[in-house]
Amino acid sequence: MNKQKTPLMHISKRAALPWYISWGIRAAAIILALIVCAIITTALTGLNPLAVYGTMLEGAFGTPRKLWILGQNIAILLCISLALTPAFRMRFWNIGGEGQVLAGALATAACMILLGEKIPNWLLIIIMVGASIAAGAIWGVIPAIFKAKWNTNETLFTLMMNYVATQLVAFFVIVWEVPKGSGKIGIIHQNSMAGWLPQIGSYKYLLNILIVAVICVLMYFYLNYTKHGYEISVVGESERTARYVGIKTERVIIRTMLLSGALCGVAGLLLVGGTDHTVTTTIAGGRGFTGVMVAWLAKFNPIFMIFASFLLVFLDRGAQEITTIFGLNQSFGDILTGVILFFIIGSEFFISYKLNFRKREKEVQENV
Repeated sequence: MNKQKTPLMHISKRAALPWYISWGIRAAAIILALIVCAIITTALTGLNPLAVYGTMLEGAFGTPRKLWILGQNIAILLCISLALTPAFRMRFWNIGGEGQVLAGALATAACMILLGEKIPNWLLIIIMVGASIAAGAIWGVIPAIFKAKWNTNETLFTLMMNYVATQLVAFFVIVWEVPKGSGKIGIIHQNSMAGWLPQIGSYKYLLNILIVAVICVLMYFYLNYTKHGYEISVVGESERTARYVGIKTERVIIRTMLLSGALCGVAGLLLVGGTDHTVTTTIAGGRGFTGVMVAWLAKFNPIFMIFASFLLVFLDRGAQEITTIFGLNQSFGDILTGVILFFIIGSEFFISYKLNFRKREKEVQENV
């Protein structure tokens, strides 16, 4: 009679770990990632890895200007990540953050170009805020309606909406291009600054950072301490259960995506009105997709998203700096970033799961 062989190893769900053990695993993963990156750096370039790490820190924190740029980039990425979080908590896979940001940015630019210098600046900014929120909300709610009414695939729908938004922006860039034939709009109202968000003192990006900080706090309380936040969690766990307890899932899906799109529209407003003062097809810079990673890394916790956003922006800024200082290919910085992210994401597996190895026959007999 053949004995049934047990597998050498199997994976099982781990009980919830204390917070200090979880963060200890993450810290160990980061240290291990830095060691691996040091080996790769020495092997491929012959550079001192400590000098490379020092340059990464210099790229992010070297000057007050670099610090403010770091803060601005974190704020925009965090805003988009917060916008995607309610949808992901509801298990609505909103991959359309990029398009929703572009919709908000295009609406903001349209207000600046068509109404700038024609109405008081305070009124223009109010209209810009309303237009960007409405545009982002509309771009987010379209796939939500189709999902709620006809159960379409929201992943593909929101992804395709990104391409539509990109082409819309490309069309209007040609319509509004300055000068004609340049293929770009340029800085909008560079002299009059009509539609530019106000600057607080001498700090160029402080207003953007403060707005996103307020959104972060409000989102934390919305998801954890309100009826709407509770309904989002229940729908995310099981739509059948939600219907059984009387929650109207279609309404929750549409309402949540309205919120998600609206906040992406705010990110578009901050980019056009507060930072770039122009609009291009690449103004979102891929943050709509990076925000997905931030949300998952932080386990949809708005407070943890601050640290996840900081990590990704720091790695990006550091990669750019070492590429410039050491004259390396841009791909090398991306390699180091990828290695570090691989270890950080991999550490989440060991926090949630454990590996169980098959015991030897002698050990089993002794236990018997």
